[in-house]
Amino acid sequence: MVRSKNKKFLLTLVLLTPFLFGGYIPNETMMPAFRMKKIVLDAGHGGKDPGNVGAKSKEKDINLAVTLLVGKYIKENLPDVEVVYTRKDDSFPSLKERPQIANNNKADLFVSIHSNSAPNKSAFGTETFVMGTKHFESNFDIVKRENSVILLEDNYEENYEGFDPSSPESYMMFNLMSKVHFENSVSLADQIETQFRDRVGRKSRGVKQGPFYVLWTPSMPSVLVELGFLSNSEEERFLMTDAGKEYMASAIYRSIKDYKDAIEKN
Repeated sequence: MVRSKNKKFLLTLVLLTPFLFGGYIPNETMMPAFRMKKIVLDAGHGGKDPGNVGAKSKEKDINLAVTLLVGKYIKENLPDVEVVYTRKDDSFPSLKERPQIANNNKADLFVSIHSNSAPNKSAFGTETFVMGTKHFESNFDIVKRENSVILLEDNYEENYEGFDPSSPESYMMFNLMSKVHFENSVSLADQIETQFRDRVGRKSRGVKQGPFYVLWTPSMPSVLVELGFLSNSEEERFLMTDAGKEYMASAIYRSIKDYKDAIEKN
């Protein structure tokens, strides 16, 4: 009788040991592998909002052309990934609607594409932003310029609950943002800037943080890409050419593919 009880106790102990000491590894079938299935591409500005204006170009047009090319490359080479656009024409989705489209579609990635400008005509290069407030003062001009799009919207004071894009105090609420997707956002942003620099030969100004409204509410990794400065005549000429748009779009596509491969392996 004693031996029987001892056998039962030993058998129970053997079965429970992995659980008691944290060595239990669930069956892989219990935890399906992550697959990136849906991406939302956001062509910045549009419609009554031209964005930055160069000597011969409008930001909204360059943004849309590059965004549609990125989507085309994804559809051709990543057939398992669905592409959703915030706009496919010269329309004007509100700043709030853009990330809402990503959230409503339960997207795995949100990429907003823009073109830069600066009072200093010699400024040039690409940069990719993730949500954050690090170095806020040095990036405030571009953040204020992008967020000021809301002033073109009807009832913006009510829709944005008193948010004033020109007031530094208004950005205090952005410190409360969730950082759950921060690392993945930085990973994608770094891949984009690496592609711009190493494959397209553009000057990369690096990965930066900024409290952009369009990056604040997406519930997935999100980046805002600046393709270059339309205020710089050389960079404007490059971005106006078909080849320039194709180079920049292919760089963003390759970055998304590399990001997808990496995150699905992990």
